[in-house]
Amino acid sequence: MAENREDDKNAFSKARKVYDACPHCGHDLSPWQQVLLTIDRALVCKNCWYRIILDISEDESPPPKNKE
Repeated sequence: MAENREDDKNAFSKARKVYDACPHCGHDLSPWQQVLLTIDRALVCKNCWYRIILDISEDESPPPKNKE
């Protein structure tokens, strides 16, 4: 059981970078907003209406191209 918890912690620490606060106005994001940002990769700050969009290319390599 303890080993599974360690594996979960390691997987969580390797998760994508998520903002704790809006990069535009600095307003703290709720834990729920952070989850939505992780999943959807986009969120609108309810304080300043700034659109936070996480760039996919930061974390993932581009898909391979088919030679057709």
